[in-house]
Amino acid sequence: MLTSIQRLNFYLRIISFWKIPLLFYCRPKIILLTNQKVQFKIKLKRRVKNHLGSMYLGALAVGADLASGYFAFHYLQKHKKSISLIFKDFHADFYRRSMDDVVFTCDMGEEIKELIDSSLKTNQRVNLPVLVTATVPSISDEIVAKFTLTLSVKTK
Repeated sequence: MLTSIQRLNFYLRIISFWKIPLLFYCRPKIILLTNQKVQFKIKLKRRVKNHLGSMYLGALAVGADLASGYFAFHYLQKHKKSISLIFKDFHADFYRRSMDDVVFTCDMGEEIKELIDSSLKTNQRVNLPVLVTATVPSISDEIVAKFTLTLSVKTK
């Protein structure tokens, strides 16, 4: 029997294969999921390494996108309404090279849920800056990068 995390990872692989092949190529995995927090891990393998042996910028962007968009996607599926979801902007601060598997963490689940509810009530486009941190737990708990993506949603 599959656990809920294993089931979600299975769906993530299927959806990414058919809808967003770049996600499938990076092979992200959900490692923690609560109502407030989600964590994804991208393993440092040949396909996501740069010429210095650290994680390629594109793979880091994929992890940040996935971690910040997961809750929005999850809550949008529950409402069964047509809602437009985009990222309005993307800001990244890099502090050190990511020389092993990277864990992307977003702990803004409740805020994103409130954003979706607000859009449903007002039928207006609403925005929320979503913070994602990237760490390399096998080396240190220090943050290697911080990402801020402005999530923008509107009910159609």
